[in-house]
Amino acid sequence: MRNTELEKLDGLVGRWTTTLSDAWFLEPPGTTVPGTTTIEWLGESFLVVRSELGGGRHAHSEMSLVLGRSDPNDRFVALYHDDRGVCRQYAMTFDGGHWTMAREDPDFHQRFIADVEQDRIVGRWEASEDAGTTWRKDFDLTFERA
Repeated sequence: MRNTELEKLDGLVGRWTTTLSDAWFLEPPGTTVPGTTTIEWLGESFLVVRSELGGGRHAHSEMSLVLGRSDPNDRFVALYHDDRGVCRQYAMTFDGGHWTMAREDPDFHQRFIADVEQDRIVGRWEASEDAGTTWRKDFDLTFERA
């Protein structure tokens, strides 16, 4: 039986065309990186998010998220892994129209903030190297339903 709170994530399920843009680390300014994202249920308790970005003149990268829930703590959680071998845990909120993931780890703080529509998700990743006092945008990430 699927958890009623996790059921709220069902609108994310599907195949998405992904675009990374406005990244401080990409030259020249205005560079975009195409990609794809697939979001699917893993049993009744988790969503798996698999993204691939790059190709052509951009380095290929892959990342995965597993989205789940801690009922006793009344919160969503997200586990992240990418092809660099990086593993992270994020606290997550989702209300159907707004999706956030955030972590406050010793290396730096990081957050994803997105507005969610039926066929489009417009988000951005931000980082803070002073424990959340100031934030810089890493990049924008847009998902269009394929």
